[in-house]
Amino acid sequence: MTTEPTERPMQQKKYDGYKSYSYLEPHVDYKVFPLAQEINRVPSRKVDVSPEEEERVRRIFQEQLIISLHDHCFVAPEDLDQFMEFRRWGRDWTGYEGLSVSGLDCVFDNLMNGTAMITSRGGWKWDDIIYDLGMRLSDIDHQDMVVLCRTTQDIVNAKRNGQIAFVVSIEGAAMIENELDRLDILYGLGVRCLGIAYSEGNQLGGGLKEPRDGGLTSFGRKAVQRMNRLGIAIDVSHSGDQTSLDTIEVSDKPVFITHAGARALWNSNRLKPDDVIKACAEKGGVIGIEAAPHTTISEKNSRHSIESYMEHYEYCVNLVGIDHVAFGPDVLFGDHVGLHTTLSAALSIGASRGHLPYEKVPYVDGIENPAEAFPNIVRWLVKHGYSDSDIGKAVGGNIMRVLKEVWYR
Repeated sequence: MTTEPTERPMQQKKYDGYKSYSYLEPHVDYKVFPLAQEINRVPSRKVDVSPEEEERVRRIFQEQLIISLHDHCFVAPEDLDQFMEFRRWGRDWTGYEGLSVSGLDCVFDNLMNGTAMITSRGGWKWDDIIYDLGMRLSDIDHQDMVVLCRTTQDIVNAKRNGQIAFVVSIEGAAMIENELDRLDILYGLGVRCLGIAYSEGNQLGGGLKEPRDGGLTSFGRKAVQRMNRLGIAIDVSHSGDQTSLDTIEVSDKPVFITHAGARALWNSNRLKPDDVIKACAEKGGVIGIEAAPHTTISEKNSRHSIESYMEHYEYCVNLVGIDHVAFGPDVLFGDHVGLHTTLSAALSIGASRGHLPYEKVPYVDGIENPAEAFPNIVRWLVKHGYSDSDIGKAVGGNIMRVLKEVWYR
């Protein structure tokens, strides 16, 4: 089911209609998979604001840097039974059309990470990660709206030029194995944000699904130090609690929790306890609130929607202050709920669910995909009385402050 196009609160980016891999011949150079609709795929609601408030939203998008700390801006196949074959081809379609109306000036895109299974069904292999990265950047280099981001100035320039800065991020470091110099290689290929561990533990430390988190390993400590020196932002979103705390302590630079929420609101390993959020903030870091289906819910709001999502945002703001909270929606173009079902083992979905009953939703109402996420987030903040200055911090300013400390330039 689709709806009529909704009014967008910002000018579109300089989009010329390019579709991924248009420089190749379909059915000859690659197999064609029918893809999901990027805009208005489902009747996800727009946050209701007055005309005066909508005008203020437009102004905020014009004046402030809008940065997503964590998303996957690819377009999933319509038929998710074909997803594993789709992945084996190694060609992810970037949702350029959806991004063109997203209002984003910069997005930390996390590629396909552990579901890049070109050579292995287990994921997280070095060859697969490099294949995934190179293929995606090859496509991006054939158009002009989305541009590879290596520096903070690239973000500023992208906004000025009507473009979107694409920050290459990877959610876990399993693929570097015990090879410290692979961090330098990833940096050289454009990676600017890297997670310590995904749900499974690795050579660096424990993931959130492990029965006992032993913390950051000796090799993990060396890796953190190398990332500090290189200028790679560190992410502990999927790391175990002790590994997260150790990483924050060992790092000379602020650390990101790019996509999570507050475990105090919902008892799930996927969310962070207060002590980890506080430690991150005390070191100058930022937590981005995520909206992947059935994550940021609460006892008060057990049906996942933008209301439960923003409850986690306000909890974290009250806990550590607005200078240390941002948004990392972790959304994509397509049936995210269905994709979780298809990839439940690869993504450790069961290990990251809460321990209380909740209502399963077909999509996260109000924040279903990258095209609508930030327009609705800003509408919500405007509607709830946040100042332009505080909104500016939350939607990009806080992230830029950290990047200026962490990145080499």
